[in-house]
Amino acid sequence: MNTPRRHAILAFAAMMVTTSALAQNVTVADVKYSESLELHGTKLQLNGAGIRYKAVFKVYTAGLYLEKPADSSQEVMALRGPKRLSITMLREIDSGELGKLFSRGMEDNMDKASFSKLIPGVLRMSQIFSDHKKLLPGDSFTIDWVPGTGTVIAVKGKVQGEPFKEPEFFNALMGIWLGNKPADWNLKDALLGKSKP
Repeated sequence: MNTPRRHAILAFAAMMVTTSALAQNVTVADVKYSESLELHGTKLQLNGAGIRYKAVFKVYTAGLYLEKPADSSQEVMALRGPKRLSITMLREIDSGELGKLFSRGMEDNMDKASFSKLIPGVLRMSQIFSDHKKLLPGDSFTIDWVPGTGTVIAVKGKVQGEPFKEPEFFNALMGIWLGNKPADWNLKDALLGKSKP
């Protein structure tokens, strides 16, 4: 094999190795999100990840995992398979306050009748966060949709109570970040893969 061609092939191979190594994780504010993960036997891909800002402060990072890419809220909600939203705190926050903010975010993105049906679940979710008192920088929690099981919330890697059975509950939770009145428009775009972290 002639030398220039051999060098070109070696350079290309080295580039491919580097690219695949870079594709292992996406880093958002020093928080690493894997490009893929397995949830209940299904391989999920990172759809997007970003930062939740409150005024100028970074509050947390979030990454959305789906079985196939989705660039609209409707597509995310329509997917039938497992889904995961993973959140990692960037600053200390009162967990009870976070639970209240999530409840308000759900209510803001639903009509009153639909929200009223979910109130028992909303109260239970608020209690989950209240029980933890505080979340510190680096603490994380996940919200999973598992078909046939429901919505599973895990804080610091530990599943909290029984699953929330209603599919509407997971979609209502996703409304906080992906609804018509999201907590942070830039984060919504990032989770839907429309902007880079």
